Amino acid sequence: MIIELEAYLRKLIHFTESETEMFISLFSAIQLKKHDYFAREGEYSSKLAFLSKGVMRAFFRNNSGNEYNKTFFAPPNFVAAYSSITTKEKNLINIQCLTDCSVLVADFGKVTSLYKSFPKIESLARILAEYKFAIKEKREIELVTLGAKERYDIFKKEHPNLEHQISQYHIASYLGVSPTQLSRIRAKK
Repeated sequence: MIIELEAYLRKLIHFTESETEMFISLFSAIQLKKHDYFAREGEYSSKLAFLSKGVMRAFFRNNSGNEYNKTFFAPPNFVAAYSSITTKEKNLINIQCLTDCSVLVADFGKVTSLYKSFPKIESLARILAEYKFAIKEKREIELVTLGAKERYDIFKKEHPNLEHQISQYHIASYLGVSPTQLSRIRAKK
């Protein structure tokens, strides 16, 4: 898992060997099972994870208990309840494993404590935040401007292997359609 994290970091920023070692030293490997939660709505989060194997989803529930998938995390990817770890307020979302997952986990406070001594780590945080924001903005625009078939085509392009790893229900929720509507879209292919 450490090798995957190092390779991912190299794609994002040029760390020196000592910067890489310092950043990676904050992480510990854990295994999560399918259906385990990494973050729960209403709780406080303080952990940053690097997903090296498996699939997770971020979702929320409305007052009626209906679930809405906000995003999927597939490796390699950093995962966190970002609003909670940055504002120190309760989570608004849940993050749940859709498959067994292998992750490296660090305390976000320990990561931020390195910003002054290791400015590139702060730069990495900014790069990740900008990237996550751009993805979020693109998705919000797609949800209001594109039809279900177009959103499905984008999903398949952006997550080519995900469709065979997770249930149709989760994909439909992510696309903002019912499972029946998704079946019809797939049948037209």
